[in-house]
Amino acid sequence: MVMQKEEAMDKSRDPAVQQMIARAEAQNVTTVWDRYAAMTPQCGFGDTGLCCRHCLQGPCRIDPFGEGPREGICGASADVMVARGLDRAIAAGTAAHSGHARHLAHTLKKMAMGKAEAYAVKEPGKLEAVAARLGIPTEGRQEREIALDVADAALADFHEKDTPVLWAATVVNPERAKVLADLNLVPKGIDHEVSEIMHRTLYGVDADPVNLLLAGLRCGVADLAGCWMGTDLADILFGIPRPTVSSANLGTLRADAVNIALHGHNPVLSEILVGAVGAKEEAARAAGATGINLVGICCTGNEVMMRHGIPACTHSVSQEMAIMTGAVDAMVVDYQCIMPSVVNVAECTGTRIITTMDIAKITGATHVDFSEEAAAAKAHEIIDQAIDQFRRRRNTPVEIPAVKTPVVAGFSVEAIVAALSGIDAEQPLKPLVDSIKSGAIRGVCLFAGCNNVKVPQDRNFVRMARRLLRENVLVVATGCGAGALMRHGFMDPANVEALCGDGLKAVLTAVGLANDLGGPLPPVLHMGSCVDNSRAVALTVAVAQYLGVDTHQLPIVASAAEAVSEKAVSIGVYAVAAGLPTHVGVMLPVLGSRLVTRVLTDKVKDLTGGYFIVDLDPDSAADKLLAAIDERRRGLGLG
Repeated sequence: MVMQKEEAMDKSRDPAVQQMIARAEAQNVTTVWDRYAAMTPQCGFGDTGLCCRHCLQGPCRIDPFGEGPREGICGASADVMVARGLDRAIAAGTAAHSGHARHLAHTLKKMAMGKAEAYAVKEPGKLEAVAARLGIPTEGRQEREIALDVADAALADFHEKDTPVLWAATVVNPERAKVLADLNLVPKGIDHEVSEIMHRTLYGVDADPVNLLLAGLRCGVADLAGCWMGTDLADILFGIPRPTVSSANLGTLRADAVNIALHGHNPVLSEILVGAVGAKEEAARAAGATGINLVGICCTGNEVMMRHGIPACTHSVSQEMAIMTGAVDAMVVDYQCIMPSVVNVAECTGTRIITTMDIAKITGATHVDFSEEAAAAKAHEIIDQAIDQFRRRRNTPVEIPAVKTPVVAGFSVEAIVAALSGIDAEQPLKPLVDSIKSGAIRGVCLFAGCNNVKVPQDRNFVRMARRLLRENVLVVATGCGAGALMRHGFMDPANVEALCGDGLKAVLTAVGLANDLGGPLPPVLHMGSCVDNSRAVALTVAVAQYLGVDTHQLPIVASAAEAVSEKAVSIGVYAVAAGLPTHVGVMLPVLGSRLVTRVLTDKVKDLTGGYFIVDLDPDSAADKLLAAIDERRRGLGLG
């Protein structure tokens, strides 16, 4: 048993997940860790980016040691092969984030045209603010008229046009806008940039690695546009997140309730499900349940947590573990980061896997064809299926780990500014900037990205955040990075004393008391889902504008400590384009090219001010991020 615990520790640092790993092993259920073990040793060519299968003459492999082939069949060098592969990852990530944004744009448009009555403008102020930024008139106009124009402007940003993408050109500070324009990094259209990357990387097209990398940077800026658009439109439709008290981990499941896990990334469906639960409580009780218990997984979980306080069950690599409890009656998925294996695990527990989007079906799952026009009816249908499954499992034993942590979530930029205004109502950013100047806050770090099965789950996030907080770095987090930290108590205000350095502790306490919270803000501020990395960039832009400097001068860094998805690659690229030192805690498939590696980790700094730090050791990575923060502080004369 001791050995089993040690083995589980090697897979995850989350005690609830460790318990479910043991349960899966006892029941001979294959999990992501088993499939990873079966896949090792992994291909060294692919690991370094030196494998190409983009044409039918391949696949081609280049020997990184120079003893075998030095170029592909077409003559592509290692530098070209690696750059092409990286570009395709950036394009895929951009397509995913912008697809999310496009879905929201269509939803907003249907609402404005009266075709989706389940939706409404929840934040008129944000609608007007976004419209003003885009140059859309608002004075004397009806709300739905403005919403229709904003939706049309959003959809127009996807196509190639004579004017720049508005959600790229209008969201950054003027100094950064000039940098991007001078380097030809302002996208012409979000879809255009994705399409052009696919064209460039086709057999026989772009074979200049530097030219390829510049195109990848521009596509990364298009990803920033898609993320920012998704955040803006979600806030307009569903509300700006504000601090809310919730909880996280598998202990949020209830054996006596109908448990519905909301999984994926897009709130278009989950928002309606949250609103529909009340009407179905009586039906759940008639089935013998105490009620309906909604929980979140991954970024859909982040969306409903920060707007409604719905608890987060688990995240990313451990999504199968929620099913292993036997208590999840329905896992309702939209798209992105959903493992097809959830269907196989569900066969052992009876959990109903319900897919809802045409682009994200899974063989063996139940499909409910969701549409905005019939949103309420589809939500009721989904909940009915979950209640029916509860009837089937009512007398079946379940195993829910008694692990649950308190969470304070929902720190949008608007919420942060509102909290700071409790100290200085006229200049709310002044307390933050003054704290940075004094050294009470040494710098700021954004933790983003996923969990990667190659890393013991949450290890890198926890070790790096613990170190940075002790060094008085303000930590904000999004996506499954936020999920990792919330499950380990980093978003519980009660842990400020134990986790934070004296300077940061004083600032968090002062802001909390100024807002009548009776104590500090949490050690780590939850900023939302993957697309909400745009919130971190927005905060960076606001601080830069307040100080009258560019974003690359600020003591602000980013880390995707356990990255897995191509979306993490595209986010990292736009963080670098914004001028931020950006850490990646797993191997990027670029080390097969010295040129590409040198450009990403060094030379790009001369262009945008940002650069990648690739370091698999969390302690060493934290040292490097602190050094980058201190370098920026010296550049501002802060010492």
